[in-house]
Amino acid sequence: MNTTSTESSSMTMPVIPETKYVLHRRFDRMGRLVGDANMSKLFGAHVAVIGLGGVGSWAAESLARSGVGQLTVVDFDEICITNGNRQLHALQGLVGRKKAQVMAERLRKINPQAVVNDMVVFYNEENSKEILLKNKPDFVVDCIDNLTAKCHLIATCRELGIPMITSTGASARLDPSMAKMVDLAKTHTDPMAHQVRKMLRQQYAFPAEGDFGVPCVFSEEVPMVPEELHYDNGEGFKCVCPQGQNDLHSCDKRRTIYGTASFVTGAFGLQMASWVVRQIIQK
Repeated sequence: MNTTSTESSSMTMPVIPETKYVLHRRFDRMGRLVGDANMSKLFGAHVAVIGLGGVGSWAAESLARSGVGQLTVVDFDEICITNGNRQLHALQGLVGRKKAQVMAERLRKINPQAVVNDMVVFYNEENSKEILLKNKPDFVVDCIDNLTAKCHLIATCRELGIPMITSTGASARLDPSMAKMVDLAKTHTDPMAHQVRKMLRQQYAFPAEGDFGVPCVFSEEVPMVPEELHYDNGEGFKCVCPQGQNDLHSCDKRRTIYGTASFVTGAFGLQMASWVVRQIIQK
């Protein structure tokens, strides 16, 4: 007799004991790339991902799937229905929940033996030391899209001697092959990168010439002007998320909302994760 789908779904799957062997078995394919000694380095590493949008969510997940043993994920925002096209945590039934908490739950399911800290805060000067010094990470992945917060984070990591990687604009692009990694001082084409360089030089005494010593993922693709959409019948952007708008990042109060593609934002995040993993195993 055939088992019905209802009966199948009610069956309890066996729980795998979380032993050291199981941990290595879970990351067997990564281990075959880098070897046992480097897997031990990854298991012992702590990486903070700050900003869990279209870039940060992919970076955080890739780091977890690479065996990084401790992750701190930081974001103040709630999941919005408009995040669904590019952010890994944006799934049915999760709209309105805090991104950091949902992402942390997801990462713990990827590796139950990892330590995953979630912080539901907006990174700024007031809480920067708590985020960066409370459990000092070995590396910081900066996926913030607020210019003031981003520049402060970059400067603070330099002050504290924490290695970090940053990203600039991933929106308004369609070609992931145009995403490159260079020193932040060598970025071009991207208006956001221009503003970041300018602010770091003016406000934080970064050098007027030469490298900043900060690796950056950016796109050489010229940003695209957003298309005008008509599904709203001319009524304008309306929030449909259950939690409504928030004061720090309101969708309908921004002057311009650029288009995004998951294969571009994801390419940014995956490059950032790759850089961190390579730094860890080269130490």
